[in-house]
Amino acid sequence: MDDADKDEALWRRRFAIFMLVRLMGLAIFLLGVAIAYADVLRPGGWPQIGAIVALLGAMDAIFAPRLLKKIWGREQE
Repeated sequence: MDDADKDEALWRRRFAIFMLVRLMGLAIFLLGVAIAYADVLRPGGWPQIGAIVALLGAMDAIFAPRLLKKIWGREQE
């Protein structure tokens, strides 16, 4: 395996991790919406807890990939 193949495998793995982190943030956001409006935790929904979970999911989907990119950038230096 030459360097080009190793680089490609590294970036494929990083892309998969990047997308998995972003999808997990989206899943947490959708869970928060479900908690707020559906009978997930209690009948009639729980808007306060749902909003908190949805906000955490949105923050995860936005900031976690940026943090990964920063960490990976430091590894290359």
